[in-house]
Amino acid sequence: MTFADAIKTCFSKYADFSGRASREEFWYFALFTLLGSLVLGMIDNTASVVFSLVTLIPSTAAASRRLHDTNRSGWLQLLWLVPLIGWIIVVIFLAQQAKEPNQFGPSPDSSLS
Repeated sequence: MTFADAIKTCFSKYADFSGRASREEFWYFALFTLLGSLVLGMIDNTASVVFSLVTLIPSTAAASRRLHDTNRSGWLQLLWLVPLIGWIIVVIFLAQQAKEPNQFGPSPDSSLS
């Protein structure tokens, strides 16, 4: 999946919290939101805040689908509320390989067997 494909996919699944997301899809979209927020923050803080609010739901949905790909509940994102330890745990979960077979649907990555 390319950078542009990941952004298109995440915006087309704006509030879709079901299914699975590949690592590339999630991390490319996370990179897009980070870079977009930083660039807009250098130009205008209000624009950066608006961008962050617009991408909040698709970012949460993509993270939920990414956790589903590792055979975990999307509700584990609530660990973001636990300072440091929770953040580390969530990042590790989001970075892990996909689990097969999986209760959340078919693999989003065709290279997995």
